[in-house]
Amino acid sequence: VQVAESGGGLVQAGGSLRLSCEAFGTIFSISYMGWYRQAPGKQRELVASIASNGYTNYVDSVKGRFTISRDYDKNTVHLQMNSLKPEDTAVYYCNAQGTATVIPRDFDSWGQGIQVTVSS
Repeated sequence: VQVAESGGGLVQAGGSLRLSCEAFGTIFSISYMGWYRQAPGKQRELVASIASNGYTNYVDSVKGRFTISRDYDKNTVHLQMNSLKPEDTAVYYCNAQGTATVIPRDFDSWGQGIQVTVSS
């Protein structure tokens, strides 16, 4: 199972970006999809996640500004990022976990990452 991100780029502070992530391959079901980010010199952190039951989780620094949503038919997750700040600048990674149709059945797949840069 592979994961591909899209939608990053450069935006001014206060602007918006929408990231998308599609999981594809031998997928039977997806139990979890999440967005993580890693800024230079910092550890990777969870930004937002969504479970198969629709439960969402956000890091405190993005609550009220970012919204994660999932298109279950297309195995796609989106991250709408509003009111962006320079401190949101990072490489954003998508993660998908679930069950595949082939052995090994469980998968935990990461995308290659996409750059988001917020200028002040």
